[in-house]
Amino acid sequence: MKSRIRINSSLNLFAILWVIFLFSACAPTPSPTPFVPPKAPTATHPVLQGNTPVIPTFTPETEPDASPTPTPPCTDGLAYVEDLTIPDGTIVSPEASVDKRWLVQNNGSCNWDERYRFKFVGGVEMGAVIEQALYPARSGAQATMRITFTAPSVPGKYTTAWQAVDPNGETFGDAVFMEIIVE
Repeated sequence: MKSRIRINSSLNLFAILWVIFLFSACAPTPSPTPFVPPKAPTATHPVLQGNTPVIPTFTPETEPDASPTPTPPCTDGLAYVEDLTIPDGTIVSPEASVDKRWLVQNNGSCNWDERYRFKFVGGVEMGAVIEQALYPARSGAQATMRITFTAPSVPGKYTTAWQAVDPNGETFGDAVFMEIIVE
């Protein structure tokens, strides 16, 4: 009797597995969802024309306004602030070294860089180099302009005038002066 129970339990297990198999085989199978890539700007694909490949070109779906906004040019400016040394009418000896300094302000919107110069524009040059570097200064900053002169050997009243020059060679801003008396 033992063997009969064993056969029945084996048959029962086999019958249960067979029923599960039949139900799973008859169950509806989901159809796969096809992959659709995200939409991107279109580009033509390379194509051969003869043996020469055609290079793809990019065509955006929408074209932004490509016209740049023009930047207005800056303006140059120099304002005289004060004499720091050698006030007008200072008496000096013939052929004396004269260390003149002016305080000026960059009152333009352009920054002064190595392209800007300080140039002799009138009077007597008094031994100074007639074109010198203009002290670099950002817009709105103050700077000290310094030139070393040699007083003339002949007594008299002497004036020298200097002005800033932009990168194009154009003078701008206030001219600065020095007036000395040689005795």
